[in-house]
Amino acid sequence: MALPVPLIDQLRRVRLLALDVDGVLTDGRLYFQADGIEIKAFHTQDGHGLKLLKRAGLHVAIITGRDSPMVSQRAAALGISHVYQGCEDKLATLRSLCQRLSLELDQTAYCGDDLPDLAAIKRAGVGITVPNAPDYMHKHADWVTERLGGHGAVREICDTLLDAQGHWGAVVDTYLHGLPSA
Repeated sequence: MALPVPLIDQLRRVRLLALDVDGVLTDGRLYFQADGIEIKAFHTQDGHGLKLLKRAGLHVAIITGRDSPMVSQRAAALGISHVYQGCEDKLATLRSLCQRLSLELDQTAYCGDDLPDLAAIKRAGVGITVPNAPDYMHKHADWVTERLGGHGAVREICDTLLDAQGHWGAVVDTYLHGLPSA
């Protein structure tokens, strides 16, 4: 799907991608083992997309209403240091993070899928939701991804950001000609 030019222009300004977890980085279902331990399934392509964003110099944050050791583990594995769990006011958390990073809200993209995300979606430079979010969330977002939450929606966002900001060619070249040595 081709995005409208004004949205692509706004994506060029984004320096921070902030994400909800359940319903965005996962499919929204909660899995519990018999011993009460929670299990979450994350899409590997989403994770690789987030690594690519970080490599391109963008900040990545997780802002979620729930507390989960699985989120901490996934964020650590991806090198995401801005992780905020148990957030009741996601917009306040986003504003605070922007202040720490010396960014304006219009330099952010925020993706969420339900009412606790609504204020952040409305105030971010680019408010994003996923097709599996309730219809009323679609009405407030600047962009509804084609891919479902937990099924590559975050990768779609990452690839689109990289392309809008002129990084996509370099990303592909890196994989065609070899990753730089550490």
